[in-house]
Amino acid sequence: MSVAQPLVDPSVAPACPEEIVIATAIAAHGLVKVYRSRKSEVRALDGIDLEVEAGTVLGLLGPNGAGKTTTVRILATLLRPDAGTATVAGFDVVHQPQEVRSIIGLSGQYAAVDENLTGRENLWMFGRLYQMSSSAARQRAVELLDQFGLVEAADRVVKTYSGGMRRRLDLAGSLISHPLLLFLDEPTTGLDPQGRLGMWEVIRGLVREGATLLLTTQYLEEADELADTIAVVDHGKIIARGTADELKSQVGGERIEVIVHDQVDLGRARQLLAPTGIGDPHVDEHTRRISIATDRGAQGLVQVVRDLDEASIRINDIGLRRPTLDDVFLSLTGHESESGE
Repeated sequence: MSVAQPLVDPSVAPACPEEIVIATAIAAHGLVKVYRSRKSEVRALDGIDLEVEAGTVLGLLGPNGAGKTTTVRILATLLRPDAGTATVAGFDVVHQPQEVRSIIGLSGQYAAVDENLTGRENLWMFGRLYQMSSSAARQRAVELLDQFGLVEAADRVVKTYSGGMRRRLDLAGSLISHPLLLFLDEPTTGLDPQGRLGMWEVIRGLVREGATLLLTTQYLEEADELADTIAVVDHGKIIARGTADELKSQVGGERIEVIVHDQVDLGRARQLLAPTGIGDPHVDEHTRRISIATDRGAQGLVQVVRDLDEASIRINDIGLRRPTLDDVFLSLTGHESESGE
């Protein structure tokens, strides 16, 4: 779902963002959502509590199926919760849906743009659907095409756009009505590394302008780059909150990893790594990999390289690795993140 299918009911005049002053942009308490069929029941949300202060970015971090998109859909008034309450800019998402829709922008996991229209035509159409005059919609399209680096491609049909360009156009469309709050549901899904970095820069620009964002993502690195605070979701529950650094500290911060060339050297290499790290080294005999948490960063890595060289222990690989999403989930839940809805 994207702003290509607008959240504003034509019969309701949008609220003017400049007239709304808020301290808490999003507040949710005890949100529950259950999907039922004849044969099964899936508890997508199991008591979600959230609070997002105005002018900040909350990263909702979790694997596919954790409940991130369901949370966004409830806050964007696209789903009704089975229990709990939620307000967006002070408006109740169940009892005041039109007021909520008039002040938010939404960009879904997949770019929902018309491939047979040009970028300029898509944005003009979005503006008209939001009840802008034709001239105002045209002017806003010009502004957004420039902001998102799409001026040169403005009059090309969208079917010729790259994945990254489509995502930028979709995000531009979500800003057509100057929303107070912006929901970005996995905005870099399907992008290559270059496209992901480009989208990060666009989102950073929105943050610099003081936007309030709720960002869902599967990538700890993405949340680290973009979010002020992070809420980790698993099986419909928030299992941890904090900054990226605070979450990483729960799995020992950085880790030194060494792959030893010869199986017989595993024991000696393990002994050499122990004084450099925190706790006991973890040894995988099958892959000949040794890893240990460390708070010494690159200095610790240099020391390990020296020690291994002095001991004449041959290695295939060595590196300093930051925790991944799976590391965080393994530490918090005892299982790795799953894929699939």
